[in-house]
Amino acid sequence: MAPRGSASGVPADPAAMRYPVTPDGRYFVVRGRLWRCTNPGLDDDTRASLTHELMSARRAKQTAMRQDDKAARETARARVDAAKQALGERGPVWWTDGAPDYNRHMARNTPYAGWFSDQA
Repeated sequence: MAPRGSASGVPADPAAMRYPVTPDGRYFVVRGRLWRCTNPGLDDDTRASLTHELMSARRAKQTAMRQDDKAARETARARVDAAKQALGERGPVWWTDGAPDYNRHMARNTPYAGWFSDQA
């Protein structure tokens, strides 16, 4: 099952448009590595707001790094992490069936290995 789209027709997770998504919709794959998809249960407004905050935090981190401002960089990193956790991309998993999290694992070393080998 692929990630659900929104009512507006925009995919729940933009990565799903560019990268293969596992059959259960939990991960997308980049260069053989699994990355957790955004929680498809988030409503459109919440997802948009959190994505906006994530992008703003990433810009703040980039600015802080260019200015060599360590305190601002750490503040921005905390904002990035908070937004990613709220989106369901980090922290506790958003699915409820007790399945383990394989975020950041190589697909070939997970139960998705057979599916992934068929993608090539």
